[in-house]
Amino acid sequence: MGTSLKPANISFPATPRPDPAPHPDHADCRGVASVLSRVGDKWSVFVIMMLSDGPKRFNELKRMINGISQRMLTLTLRGLERDGLVTRTIFPTIPPRVDYELTDLGRGLQEPVKALGEWAIKHQEQIATARTRFDARNET
Repeated sequence: MGTSLKPANISFPATPRPDPAPHPDHADCRGVASVLSRVGDKWSVFVIMMLSDGPKRFNELKRMINGISQRMLTLTLRGLERDGLVTRTIFPTIPPRVDYELTDLGRGLQEPVKALGEWAIKHQEQIATARTRFDARNET
């Protein structure tokens, strides 16, 4: 008594359709999605906002960003550095001092990110009220 894992029907009468040609007016959505996932990540938004007034040390950022773990801050800073938005400078002191700072590319992003963060702060109560109303309507 066993289960057979051999495919029973391996004959496919229809050939798969080829992928349609990309529309010439659309940019590469995967590339754009990758960039938006970095800059739209909540921790990235906080880090960019905190670095907008100058370089900061790791622990300084950790204290300023309520709720972020050491690991998440490390991963976020690494991702921002990889994407060219943040630089990491090591100073040869004992113990070594490490500063994080926005690059020119990162400074170009700080205005829209700061606006997004300020908008979220300004409207958080309205959104909480809307969520409560929605949840109450959909409890049944």
